Amino acid sequence: MGLFSFLSQEIAIDLGTANTIIIQNDKVVVDEPSVVALDAHTSETVAIGNQARPMMGRVHPGIRVVRPMKDGVIADFKCAEIMIREMIKMMEKKNHFFSPSLKIVVCIPSGCTEVELRAVRDSAENAGGREVYMIHEPMAAAIGIGLDVEAAQGNMIVDIGGGTTEIAVIALGGIVCDKSIKVAGDVFTSKIQEFIRSEFNIKIGERTAEEIKMSVGAAIPDLVNPPSEYTVCGPHMVNAIPCEQVITHAAIAACLDEPLTQIENAVQSALENTPPELYSDIVSNGIWLTGGGALLRGLAERLQRRTGIRFKVAEDPLHSVAHGTGIALKNIDKFQFLIR
Repeated sequence: MGLFSFLSQEIAIDLGTANTIIIQNDKVVVDEPSVVALDAHTSETVAIGNQARPMMGRVHPGIRVVRPMKDGVIADFKCAEIMIREMIKMMEKKNHFFSPSLKIVVCIPSGCTEVELRAVRDSAENAGGREVYMIHEPMAAAIGIGLDVEAAQGNMIVDIGGGTTEIAVIALGGIVCDKSIKVAGDVFTSKIQEFIRSEFNIKIGERTAEEIKMSVGAAIPDLVNPPSEYTVCGPHMVNAIPCEQVITHAAIAACLDEPLTQIENAVQSALENTPPELYSDIVSNGIWLTGGGALLRGLAERLQRRTGIRFKVAEDPLHSVAHGTGIALKNIDKFQFLIR
C-alpha cells in the first residue's frame, strides 16, 4: 500500500478559459494562463502558460498561439491535452517527483454536454490520469467558499469565469436549479476592445483590453472609491498615427452595461425557478459571487440593486473553484455528486 501511494498522486484541476490552476495537498502548485504556443510547422510545444501569454498578438507565421478553452469548454482537444500534460510536468518539477499514476478531479461548467464532458475526460486521461472524476463548477465554488453543500439550507452561487457565468442553487449535496450563460470575462474584454475602436478610433489588442478591464473596469459609474484614469495608446484606425486616450471607470461601466444586464437577467431567471423555501434561505444568507468576474468593481452593488438580495464576494474568488475541487478530491468517497 505504501508503494502504491508513493507511485500515485492526487491532483485537482480547474481547467478555466482564462487560467488553469492545479491543486495538490491543499496548495496551488500551478496557476498559469490557459495558453499554448506551438511551432506552426511541426506542432511541437514552444511555450505554455505565462511564457506563452506575452506572445499573443506578437507572433510570426512560424508560431501558432492557441487558447484551448472557449466558453468554459475544450475548443481544441489536442492543445488542451498538451497544456494539461505540460502543466502537470511543471508541478512535477516544482515538487521533485514523478508519478506514473494520477488521480484527477477536474471541474466543468454546469451546462456541459455529454460530448464536452467526454472531451475533458479524454484530455485528462491522455495527459496521464488513471482515475478521472469531474465536478460542476458552482458546486466546487460552494465547497471552496466553505459552505456546507450537504445541508438542507439553500445557497446560491454566481461564478463569473472567463468563458461562462455559472449560476446555481445548491442544497442537500445537489444542484436544485442552475443557469449557465456564455457571457463572462472574455465578453467583457471584447466589449472594451469594441468600445475603444468605435468611440475613439483606436485599435487595441486583447491584452491591452484586459489591462483596461483590470485597471478601470467597473459595473457602476458611482463607485465610492473610483480607480485612477487609464491612458490607452494605440494606432488610429484610419491613418495608423499613434494616439492616446484617457479612459475612466464610468466609460467602461457604460460599455459593459449590455453583458452585465445579461448576467442580471440570468440571475433573476434562476431566482424565479428557485423553490420558495430555498428562496427564503437565499434571501437570509445572501448570494455568493466567485470567479475572476467577481473582482469587477461595483458588481455586487449592481446585482444587489437589481435583485434586492445581498451579494457577497468570496474571500479568494479567483481560487474558490480550484480549492473546492481540491477538497472534493480529498473526500471522493463522501461527495457522491462527483461524476466518474
